[in-house]
Amino acid sequence: MRSSYVRTVGYAALLLALGHGTQAQDNGPSYTVFGTPGLLEMPTAESAGQGDIAATISYAGSGGYKTSFNYQLTDRLSGAFRYSTFDNWQIVDPANPDAARTKRTFDRSFDLQYRLTDESQYLPAIAVGLRDFLGTGRFGSEYIVGSKSVGSNLIVTGGLGWGRLGSRNGFSNPFGVIDSGFDTRPVYVDRVQGNEDDAGNGGTISVNQFFRGDAAFFGGFEYQLSPALGIKAEYSSNAYLKETFTPAVNVSSPLNFGLSYRPRPGVELNAAYLNGEDLSASATFLINPAKRSTASGLDPAPAPVRVRTADQRAAQTWDQVKQPEPAVRAGLTQLLQVEGIELVGLEITDRTARLRYENTRYRSEAQAMGRAARMMTQIIPPSVQTFVLEPMQAGLPLSSVTLPRRQIEQLENRVGGTAAIYDAASFGQAGAVDGLVMNPAPGPRFRWGIGPYLNLTIFSGTSALEADVGIQADAEYHVSRNFVISGRVRQSALGAQEALRFFDNPNDYANVRTDQAFFGRDGDLNLRHLTAAYYSRLTPEVYGRVTAGYLEQMYGGISTEVLYAPVGSRFALGAEVNYLAMRDQDMGLGFAQYRTERDPVTGFRNRVEDGDYTVVSGHVSAYFDIGKGFEARVDAGRYLAGDWGATFALDREFENGWKIGGYFTLTDMPFDQFGEGSFDKGIRITIPYDYFIGTPSRRTTSTTLQSLSRDGGARVQVQGRLYEAVRGGQRSELDDTWGRFWR
Repeated sequence: MRSSYVRTVGYAALLLALGHGTQAQDNGPSYTVFGTPGLLEMPTAESAGQGDIAATISYAGSGGYKTSFNYQLTDRLSGAFRYSTFDNWQIVDPANPDAARTKRTFDRSFDLQYRLTDESQYLPAIAVGLRDFLGTGRFGSEYIVGSKSVGSNLIVTGGLGWGRLGSRNGFSNPFGVIDSGFDTRPVYVDRVQGNEDDAGNGGTISVNQFFRGDAAFFGGFEYQLSPALGIKAEYSSNAYLKETFTPAVNVSSPLNFGLSYRPRPGVELNAAYLNGEDLSASATFLINPAKRSTASGLDPAPAPVRVRTADQRAAQTWDQVKQPEPAVRAGLTQLLQVEGIELVGLEITDRTARLRYENTRYRSEAQAMGRAARMMTQIIPPSVQTFVLEPMQAGLPLSSVTLPRRQIEQLENRVGGTAAIYDAASFGQAGAVDGLVMNPAPGPRFRWGIGPYLNLTIFSGTSALEADVGIQADAEYHVSRNFVISGRVRQSALGAQEALRFFDNPNDYANVRTDQAFFGRDGDLNLRHLTAAYYSRLTPEVYGRVTAGYLEQMYGGISTEVLYAPVGSRFALGAEVNYLAMRDQDMGLGFAQYRTERDPVTGFRNRVEDGDYTVVSGHVSAYFDIGKGFEARVDAGRYLAGDWGATFALDREFENGWKIGGYFTLTDMPFDQFGEGSFDKGIRITIPYDYFIGTPSRRTTSTTLQSLSRDGGARVQVQGRLYEAVRGGQRSELDDTWGRFWR
């Protein structure tokens, strides 16, 4: 549902704050009202800096409002997601043509652009792009565009467009020479004249339209008057034909003019006069996850490596009279606590010391490992030549890294020391508990916090933005290292709120997600989640998890999971089975399922109690670390509505912990049963806290931007799934973050 397109404006505001410190390209591209690199409405062949994220909020008169996110995935490939709002969507009842009315509507669209060639001394940069290729098609276009710098201040652009960008002064498709099938473009019929279903559900790739039908030229230029101020002019090839585009956009001229102003790096403001009719304004905020916008290097300085003397290195045995084992253990425990590292187990022989520990502070296990190794040099008997470090999380030993002590002493301050200590290390599965002298687990640890919350619901279906504020309390009770009970309660300060309304989406499936907007709206104290989670290592390469309780806002039950994750492999395989029951919509302790029925007068759905709803869902999951920060994942199985299918995802993690990715889900639920959007898809972003505060932290904040959240392809939300718990200690992840070992 539209409410699941969460926190878009909130994240745009976040990008605004972060953008103040971002180092955007000095002469990088400016942005269109569509939120993509370009002129005013027309694209250019320019690319943003690799990794750049641009959030654009624009208003274009009769063209409505647009909120867009553009991401430069690689040096050449970029993608954009856009949510548009129109206030003058015309509805005509064929039985009563005189009763025409207008209403507000929303539209989602996705873009892709790939730069084919770089600009050279004599040739332009050339790019090919798709606009609104995965939405309703209201802006559906394809284009080939070239851009060339003329001197240091002028960029000239010319292109050839199809679809919407081929609707003004079009001519026969030049690709028709190759195949006559390119001459005709399947007609997109918009939801106009009462034909609200003519556009279909949207969300499917309109391959049969790509580069078909008439083509038209567009072009323009941008001239930089100063480093901060530029002027733009363009000839638009989009005629906004009223026969095929609603709501109607006022057009009396193909010429658009505008100004671009960059008051500081990462912020761009635009004003324009479009189509000879409309004034337009937009603001774009840029951030690059690979660049830190706040102060960095605020980590507390590590203790220096203690270098043994020649006589100490020559020792063959451990003098346990001079250094009794209990004293060594107690001393190392205290030293590690300074670094936010908990000593779990220790085994010392004459030549080897094996440390099992839990890192509670550092996002990178490699950084925690470097800190632990330094502390071991301070107190471990000098006869010990080899350190074996075994990180843990959630009570699960993740891996084993063996380091020669002499290399640690020699390489700490040497140029190239990071690569050298990596070459000296060996990696494997964590050993058995046998031989380890375990520190007693700390007594049951109770942690809690209370504070305000702000929840933004974007594009709810009846308004562009709804906010809920109040107080929430979180608590955790660690029964042991691998058994934790946690919960959250929330009290709204706004009291009872009317349930968000959405158009009817009739299908043969239970409303497993489309009723989410009815949950927790009565103004009473509500339980967000309350779970008990137990983790175990079943074999050296297989992990297990059982979580029971109120798992999330809508569902309670039992979730079980196993994960096969060899340390040295880039591949992991998991399986999860859940037995779930839908919770009561007051989000108390009860369970009840509701269905919704369409009100014949208002056209909106109202809830009707319909007994209990239970479901068994589960997936087999495959994870593959591609390298260079890219990770692919496939989940195949049964979803909340009983539909069967698979989710495909690709994420990229930057060295500083930012993670950005996209996913889509295809199931056996027919597109017409799924409803608008046809299938589930979205973009997800994870940001580490240490990016903001500059000091070490393992905490992150995440959001998922969805075009729509429907009943098809829906999964239960379970905290603490195994792959995220163990991946930090995997060889591939240690490889990617090893640069932090000496930090």
